Amino acid sequence: MEPIAGLGKESRKRLAEIIRGTQGTVSVPQAAKILKLPSSKAAKMLARWAKQGWLSRVRQGLYVPVPLEARTTDVALEDPWLIAERLYSPCYIGGWTAAEYWGLTEQIFRTIIVLTTLKPRNRRPRIRGVEFLLRTIPAKSLFGTKPVWRGQVKVNVADPTRTILDMLADPALGGGSRPTVDVFRNYIGSDKKDTRLLIEYADRLGNGAVFKRLGFIAERVASGEKTLIEACRARLTQGNAKLDPSLPAGRLVSAWRLWIPENWAKAKGRA
Repeated sequence: MEPIAGLGKESRKRLAEIIRGTQGTVSVPQAAKILKLPSSKAAKMLARWAKQGWLSRVRQGLYVPVPLEARTTDVALEDPWLIAERLYSPCYIGGWTAAEYWGLTEQIFRTIIVLTTLKPRNRRPRIRGVEFLLRTIPAKSLFGTKPVWRGQVKVNVADPTRTILDMLADPALGGGSRPTVDVFRNYIGSDKKDTRLLIEYADRLGNGAVFKRLGFIAERVASGEKTLIEACRARLTQGNAKLDPSLPAGRLVSAWRLWIPENWAKAKGRA
């Protein structure tokens, strides 16, 4: 926890110029370009300002400005989405984080879910008190997103339909199978529902387990969606999948080639 030290006139002028020319985060290449300095000199300058408390280091070569009212550099991230975009692009915000954004869940999740084409070693980094959950996806799966403005920066977020698809592909991104079902139920009952697009996205993703989970869940909680259910039935692949890979499953629903937990079998007609 570094206290904030004084800053000379020339340094204040340079720092202000950098902050005006950047958007929420400051990198070495950005600082070098703005100040017309070699990267090595810009890196030393940013490191010095971080030591003095005017910048807060996120990772090597990347900083965020420290608010003027702050007494130390130990500050929370103002907008974690900006950090995700800067660190993990090409990427998008998804899972329960996107569900919260679109109003499809009332649950509050502190962890930010990011789907990225990168392969970071640490899949659960904690940056300035914010935890991120990272999932690697192929570049061809970067579809079904919408750019949203976060201050002056555009950040991609899964659209409502892609949000559902990602949770079906990996229920952990929804907090498990039951929260995923709740989000799906809210989606079906909202003006964001687009079952034709849901099938189109699932076709593009090419994950057979998605159709098994989607058909089973739709039959349970949205039995009126006959077209959606039949589209899933027509796309059933060989082999059996699990409703939730993280849970033990002792009952096979042969109609959907899906293993489900015993408590789901007992709760027939509701989820």
